[in-house]
Amino acid sequence: MQSNDKPINGQPNPSFLDLLNQTPPPPDVKDWPRTKRFARLRTAWRESWEEGGFLYERWEELFQARHAGWHEIAVWIKTAGLLTGISLIVMMVDTAGDIASAALKGLSTVPASNAGDGTGLWGTVDHPIRVFLADQAAHLAVAPGALYAFWQLTGLLGLIGGFFGNAGARIAWLLFGLGSLAMIWSAAPAGGRAAATGLATLMWALASIFALRGLTLRPIVHNHPPQYQFSPALHLHATLPAPTPAGDDFDDEPDNIHPLQR
Repeated sequence: MQSNDKPINGQPNPSFLDLLNQTPPPPDVKDWPRTKRFARLRTAWRESWEEGGFLYERWEELFQARHAGWHEIAVWIKTAGLLTGISLIVMMVDTAGDIASAALKGLSTVPASNAGDGTGLWGTVDHPIRVFLADQAAHLAVAPGALYAFWQLTGLLGLIGGFFGNAGARIAWLLFGLGSLAMIWSAAPAGGRAAATGLATLMWALASIFALRGLTLRPIVHNHPPQYQFSPALHLHATLPAPTPAGDDFDDEPDNIHPLQR
């Protein structure tokens, strides 16, 4: 069995099995077949780690893969990496599915939570939400406690994620607040509906101080210096006549001019 990988130093790389078959047996173990096999195995293992051996070349390819590009890496390293990555992805997806299934099963077994008395500031806001979710769960295939637990989980994740500046968590926090106000307005008693909704709005605004920390409505202006600076300058190109050598002016005059007229 020959190796199909490209050799590094331009020499063929014999496989480990070829070295095992071609290695002569030691002279002192010819009469013991089992000992001869182990001796040949030890000899082949030792020679495969010598320079130019099969395992030596594989180790060199693995060592050079840290600094080589994707096209320069050996095929067996690419294959092993892809198989390992696919296996990790499958394990992560399977684990995430089990966690999500267990969480949904736990939420579905939460007892009904619509028995709040609605006393106190928090009860004034929380009780209408419990009543609204209990009324809606009667028409759905889900327990009221699961809806209430999911509502609490959404608000908690939005608050924590918004505090750390996550944009998606802040959007979830805004939708959580608007949905809570709508549920309170719908399920609160008619006489105190406005007060309960206003109190919930104030609580949501106070909590938004932490959930929307660092958010500003002013536009961010980035002033970058221009890459090319224009320097106006006026350049005049004038051609001056060449100076006339001395004595050439008298040579250009006519010969019939009187000396006194010159």
